[in-house]
Amino acid sequence: MGVDKKWWEMKGVWGGLIAVLAGIGGLFGYTIAPDDQEALTGILVGLAGSVGGIIAIIGRIRKERRSTDNPK
Repeated sequence: MGVDKKWWEMKGVWGGLIAVLAGIGGLFGYTIAPDDQEALTGILVGLAGSVGGIIAIIGRIRKERRSTDNPK
């Protein structure tokens, strides 16, 4: 283990979520092929990582602005 990841960066979380949604979709007549589920997982993990990076950058910029607005 040793690698600290946020929950949204874990492929297993997204894979599990997609599996649950595919199961629910199956109840309503929708099917998602296993290959498509795997592709969706990869896409969502990439998007989640990108969104996390954007949020980190925005947070850093806001912190910089606060520290320059209120010098100690």
